[in-house]
Amino acid sequence: MTRKNTGPAIILASGSPYRRTLLSRLNLEFTVAAPDIEETPQIGEKASNLALRLAESKARAAAKSYSNVLVIGSDQVAVLDRQLIGKPGCYEKALAMLQQASGSSMTFYTAICLLNAGNGKAQLDVVPCTVTFRELSQGMIDSYLRMEQPYDCAGAFKSEGLGIALLDKIITDDPTSLVGLPLIRLSKMLAQEGVDVFSGN
Repeated sequence: MTRKNTGPAIILASGSPYRRTLLSRLNLEFTVAAPDIEETPQIGEKASNLALRLAESKARAAAKSYSNVLVIGSDQVAVLDRQLIGKPGCYEKALAMLQQASGSSMTFYTAICLLNAGNGKAQLDVVPCTVTFRELSQGMIDSYLRMEQPYDCAGAFKSEGLGIALLDKIITDDPTSLVGLPLIRLSKMLAQEGVDVFSGN
């Protein structure tokens, strides 16, 4: 059950339904804001640095509309064969993405930013997660895509759903990072700001 916070208000700077669902697991009251920022990678920018920059940019953009709040920004960048992998958006692109991923490893860099809008200080971290795919047949990929339609997900699969059956293994310090919001790291950041997820204070 979500509890009303007695501490600072919390803003989730993301329109992602996946991040909203994840944050709800901490049973804290929060408001959603979806800032519009430029997400084009800079020349030569590493995936982890891109994720961190975008997470902080989202948090700071959302904070402009509030005062004395804690703003959570997060972003995820996936890499396969040294190439940035985005959201497929359609069946054809998702098919090609999973064909390329078959038998290979894809690394997700999920960045988290907790910004104190009152003093402008931000806590930042990035949590890597490497997933290794099984050898995927054309039939497996086609059936999966038609059943789950993960076209709004980086990497074209949902580990929290049927997509877990496509994988051979997952290596990470925080399994929620793969879905889009590393709750283990976020909980520690919130504690640094005096937010106790067990008391709602």
